[in-house]
Amino acid sequence: MSQREWVEKDYYAELGVSKNATADEIRKAYRKLASDNHPDKNPGNAAAEEKFKRVGEANSVIGDPAKRKEYDEFRAQVSSGGFGGFAPPGGGRFTTTSGDFDIGDLFGGAAGAGGAGGSGGFSDLFGGLFTQGRGGGAPGAGRGRAQRPQGGQDVETSLTLSFREAALGETVQIRLSSASPCLTCHGSGARPGTSPKVCSTCHGAGVTQRSQGAFGFAEPCTDCGGTGSKIDDPCPDCAGSGVTDRARTINVKVPAGVQDGQRIRLSGQGEAGFRGAPSGDLYVTVTVSKDPVFDRDGADLLVELPVSYPELVRGAQVSVPTLTGRVTVKVPAGSRDGQILRVRGRGIARKSGTGDLKVTLRVATPPAGMAEAELAAYDEALRAAGFDPRSGWAGSA
Repeated sequence: MSQREWVEKDYYAELGVSKNATADEIRKAYRKLASDNHPDKNPGNAAAEEKFKRVGEANSVIGDPAKRKEYDEFRAQVSSGGFGGFAPPGGGRFTTTSGDFDIGDLFGGAAGAGGAGGSGGFSDLFGGLFTQGRGGGAPGAGRGRAQRPQGGQDVETSLTLSFREAALGETVQIRLSSASPCLTCHGSGARPGTSPKVCSTCHGAGVTQRSQGAFGFAEPCTDCGGTGSKIDDPCPDCAGSGVTDRARTINVKVPAGVQDGQRIRLSGQGEAGFRGAPSGDLYVTVTVSKDPVFDRDGADLLVELPVSYPELVRGAQVSVPTLTGRVTVKVPAGSRDGQILRVRGRGIARKSGTGDLKVTLRVATPPAGMAEAELAAYDEALRAAGFDPRSGWAGSA
């Protein structure tokens, strides 16, 4: 997600939380909205799919403490008129408590694919408005910082895994159709056998300067659209942009222990940038399917084990499944329904270490419809053992 769109979007409203919401409240709101609008639950519903993408975008910003801090500080500065319609001093850098960042990073856009200079939005107001130092120099002097080519946009997608795939880790393939580097010119924008040339007007700076009174103003070069280079013979397949839309397959290595709703970032796997500029990132939101046997608590693997009443009384050795095979669990004599037995190191592996297997004992009652003779024998066995289920119960007095 490009930071330059921050000022135009209210991510708190998108998730339905207040600006003072805690990280836990944001996480819960995102998970509910992502689950309700997930494409798997709403096949063919374009509105739900769009909402799913928007809440993912919002969570990627305000769900990240560092990004949320910059987002809050910048929006507060803009809403209070802190910039006053001009770029901050120091070449377009703005200082927050979390450090310096460049206004060009937030708002700067590059020229259009044709090189004629696209709409710059806020960059028309802020990007290189003033030259640094005194004496702006003559027009066309070529001094000033070159504009960076327009980087590619981030891409959001989703992936559904089984419980075991998520717990053990898996390498899966994702098929995407998005802006990718042109295969003909390899992203340069120039016809094969040729190359872009340095703009003779701005000498590669991407900006030209003019003087007005005591001030020197820098503005995007109109000949190269602020890119610093010109293409005399554009690539026929991408029309000089270096980018084409095509389908591609990406291998995604899902780390072991990934949880439902977690987002995986693949750097540089988003949309390709203009004329070889850096690509955006790919964000994959993982949905984990329910498993009929297993559940989890962090890195601990949870299993419910049916046992008979005699097994609880006498004790038993019972075979229990794990993610990688089976283990034998000893049920101690005199165990109780709901008691949890722990097997160290047989849970879910993560960077911080492997969790445990937690086995919850659940008494399996005899099926309904037992013959009278069988029930009588069962009662007799309990009486012979001196067992009274209501012994010590306060309501028995």
